Amino acid sequence: MIKQRLEQLGVEQRDLATAAEVTESYISQLLTRKKLPPAPDRTDIYDKMAKFLKLPSGDLSKLADHQRKEKLKRSLVDPPAPLLKEVRELILRKCAPDKVEEVRTIFEKQPFGELERLVTQKLLDVVKRIAKEELGSENWLRLVARLVGRSYEQMRVIVLEFLDTDVFNISMENCDSFLDPLVESWNIDLGTFAMEVVLNRRLAPGNPRKFEFVEKEAEQPLEDEPGFKRFLRDRVLSGDAIEEEIDFLKRLRFNGKRPTPLYYYRELQNLRDPLHFRLPQAPKPGTRMMRQSQPEGSVAPMQKYLEAKGIEKQLQVDGRKKAIQRWAGNKTRRGKKQKAKS
Repeated sequence: MIKQRLEQLGVEQRDLATAAEVTESYISQLLTRKKLPPAPDRTDIYDKMAKFLKLPSGDLSKLADHQRKEKLKRSLVDPPAPLLKEVRELILRKCAPDKVEEVRTIFEKQPFGELERLVTQKLLDVVKRIAKEELGSENWLRLVARLVGRSYEQMRVIVLEFLDTDVFNISMENCDSFLDPLVESWNIDLGTFAMEVVLNRRLAPGNPRKFEFVEKEAEQPLEDEPGFKRFLRDRVLSGDAIEEEIDFLKRLRFNGKRPTPLYYYRELQNLRDPLHFRLPQAPKPGTRMMRQSQPEGSVAPMQKYLEAKGIEKQLQVDGRKKAIQRWAGNKTRRGKKQKAKS
């Protein structure tokens, strides 16, 4: 279909490659079926190609998806091949030093055992997620291209092919272009299979990625806590609590302990007491403040904060007034009982 369209428009494969921002050799390999077309949900080249070839949007994606499914059906009958020796060595080199020998022993017991597949798949998942997120970032692609000695167009092709790679077909090019530069190290707890992946901060800023495969007991909903139920039923304790305060109390967790209704009442008062929260510090004289743009009709953060503090103070005053009234009422009733007895 693409070949016919190129002839009808009188353009060359290199023109199509320029429009799709990939190399001419990659387009040639796609058209001769030497390479499998990339998955439609992992690339933007089909939209670029369709626009250049003046084809209906979505036609190329449907054809590519059909070709991929036919290829998958044929590949399922073949047994999985073990990882290349170089790929395994790279993965072990990134492993935490105190675990590498133990992990190596497990890897070598089977050509491509469960642990090796699990670790390789998780590393692929992490790096693929980053590559997919950054596929549209020209700056990121050029940065990685410089690190691995490739051009921008070559890097786009490498990303597209990498996003189509699975754990059974990972190559050394995938490792050299992505796994090696992006993954700093990884570690695994062989008892729980909790895995931590540390990424290159320059290419993937953020905290280490952690994955766990452990069994945990479901937390008991706080609505089932006897103390919380009694707190809600006792209007003396919870009668003036607003919805936001109830939601806050619902999110409390106690690690097996069973708080009383009085605890929730005191927690409610602590939440309302302005003495338990610090006021924002005023800027020093001569200090310039960066102004944040506010959407039209919005309230500035400081104004929202002051309004919230005013509401809290009013709730605190009202709560104390009601407490004094209850105390005074109880004292009056006790006085009347004592007089009646005398």
